[in-house]
Amino acid sequence: MYIALFVIMLIFSILTDGLFMSSRNISNLLDATGYIAVLAVGMTLVIVIRHIDLSVGYAAGFMGAIAAILLTQYGLPVYLTIPIILLIGLAAGLVNGFLVASVGIPAFVATLAGMLIFRGALLQVTEKTGTINVRDEYFNAIGNGYIPAIAKIGGLNLSSLLLGAIAIVLYILSQIRNRRNKLKYNFQVVSTGIFVLQLVFVSALIAYITWILAGYNGISWTVVIMLLVVIVYHFLTTKTVLGRHIYAVGSNPEAAHLSGINVKKITYVVFGSMGMLSALSGILFTSRLQSASPTAGMLFELDAIAAAYVGGVSAAGGVGKVTGSIIGAIVMASLSSGMNLLGVGVSYQYMIRGGVLALAVIFDVMTRKKRA
Repeated sequence: MYIALFVIMLIFSILTDGLFMSSRNISNLLDATGYIAVLAVGMTLVIVIRHIDLSVGYAAGFMGAIAAILLTQYGLPVYLTIPIILLIGLAAGLVNGFLVASVGIPAFVATLAGMLIFRGALLQVTEKTGTINVRDEYFNAIGNGYIPAIAKIGGLNLSSLLLGAIAIVLYILSQIRNRRNKLKYNFQVVSTGIFVLQLVFVSALIAYITWILAGYNGISWTVVIMLLVVIVYHFLTTKTVLGRHIYAVGSNPEAAHLSGINVKKITYVVFGSMGMLSALSGILFTSRLQSASPTAGMLFELDAIAAAYVGGVSAAGGVGKVTGSIIGAIVMASLSSGMNLLGVGVSYQYMIRGGVLALAVIFDVMTRKKRA
């Protein structure tokens, strides 16, 4: 996916005479990806345990509208509004988990019902006012603000450059540590040359994007939130017992149950997490638009599912990384942004994005057949 992202950026840069890789476009692209990327992280875990959640789009739209109502009509401060919305999202996700794990309703049906309910609830809360404009500067800064610049060096935001350098160092150290652990237990690893090439390629990609962002307004709060979500969930899925159990349930639910893993508990955790991330997505979207509308959340769930599959999540469950889903979200957003700059019609854009999704799933299926 990193190579695919690099190739997409290179092609669109050439076709748009460098406009695609301009600081303003890349900054806007990442900000516009934020709310879908957050959903894609949660959707990754849902698909890993062999389920699906169709309710996340309108759930995000509804909870974004509730946030706008709390801020404008009830005058609640941001520091109270955000936790309340996240708790509402967590509760909604647990309801889905209850229907799937305890009642036994297929996730597709349970979350389809949730999608319709949230759609109706969104229309209900916006029925009298229509679009709800949010004028709270602190809330709007979440989707439109940038981290303060310590200083400017040659027109570049020093804060963003430092964050990029820290990200590269942490990436290199984590990859080296993972490689050592695998070698310690005699696991198969790539050759030293390929490993070094991988480190150089990804580090250069991070450095280049950081440099581009530093030339505009720097790294936005949306990107910071997106990265924090990725870091937390990457740690959760790779370094904790809960993460191991999630992948065990996805690989074989029956075997996981027989080995002592509480499959119902894992289902509750994953769907509860998905609901909370839906709430966060709604906050990011409402903040970015500085308003909540009756159409908020439309097709968010499909974009999140597409990002997860393009990022390498297996349709058979048990396989997938949250980092891959983030790259998948950026890949899909890059395709849309590049085609918009080239003036490609909306109808062709949908067909091309659908083709990319189909290719990603075909690649997954063919790879599993080859391994089998």
